[in-house]
Amino acid sequence: MDVERTLGRSGITVSAIGLGTARIGGLGHSRSGDHETRLIPEAVEESRRAIHRALDLGITLFDTADVYGAGRSERILGEALADRRNQVVLATKFGEGFDEATGAEIDVEVTPEYVARACEASLRRLGTDVIDLYILHLRDFPIDRAAAIRDALEDLVSAGKIRGYGWSTDDVERAALFAEGPHCIAIEHRLNVIEDPTEMLALCDAHDLASINRFPLVGGALTGRWSSDTVLPSSDRRSDWLADPGFQDVVRRAESLRPILTDGGRSYVQGALGWIWARSPRAIPIPGFRTVEQVEDTAGAMAHGPLRPEQMAAIDELLDRA
Repeated sequence: MDVERTLGRSGITVSAIGLGTARIGGLGHSRSGDHETRLIPEAVEESRRAIHRALDLGITLFDTADVYGAGRSERILGEALADRRNQVVLATKFGEGFDEATGAEIDVEVTPEYVARACEASLRRLGTDVIDLYILHLRDFPIDRAAAIRDALEDLVSAGKIRGYGWSTDDVERAALFAEGPHCIAIEHRLNVIEDPTEMLALCDAHDLASINRFPLVGGALTGRWSSDTVLPSSDRRSDWLADPGFQDVVRRAESLRPILTDGGRSYVQGALGWIWARSPRAIPIPGFRTVEQVEDTAGAMAHGPLRPEQMAAIDELLDRA
């Protein structure tokens, strides 16, 4: 397959798959509200090895956010890429308030002045002079205030702090407002075998935007990690997912797709990513990772490429999609 994609109208080329870094620095808050500060050094070193392995395998897009691990994911990523910055495209997100020292959530007003401060902080943690793609992280940020944030992002482009921007949202009206900005180059939204947002993909086509896909493996449902019998400790935030009847239904539906997704020697993950590529040539999935093994499985999807039309049709029929 073509292993490269373009970030919308920017001309910036990236690998057809990126990696999300939420997990490598800890999510920032445990269920009890305590900051997750006990990342063991061995896990951090494994994350660094996984980042280097991803580069060796041709993955060049890394997606993070300032709030992931209260800045820790940005720092780990920046340190791991310090000697290879010119080989990668960095996307990070802003908008969720946190105290970098304690990890505590704090209320912030997202204003143009806040955007400028948040950008400077991310540049510092990433150890870079410019962010390639800067993304508003608040999915339901008030639309009547969004134009001012879009204009502030245009100012950051003019100042050379960022190369382009986007919004992480599943709301087409919000995405359309940002798309009016000359340097809006991507929308980050859900896209996976179970969730197929046709209107958002049409918007990306109409405005020449990259479709960056979070939740591409449906929280692990398309990895084989979960089954309807899986039970997690109540202290694990994911136990809420597994207890939810809606997620249980997703797990069952995902499992029914396994024979199609793994046809032709693909792993379950590789088949799920192949569906996304077949769905849109603009699509760039960003699954998470922690280990070298996970990165190798993810990168291996590029050798298989998109699913075949008959596989896509079989999935639509199984899911009763018109």
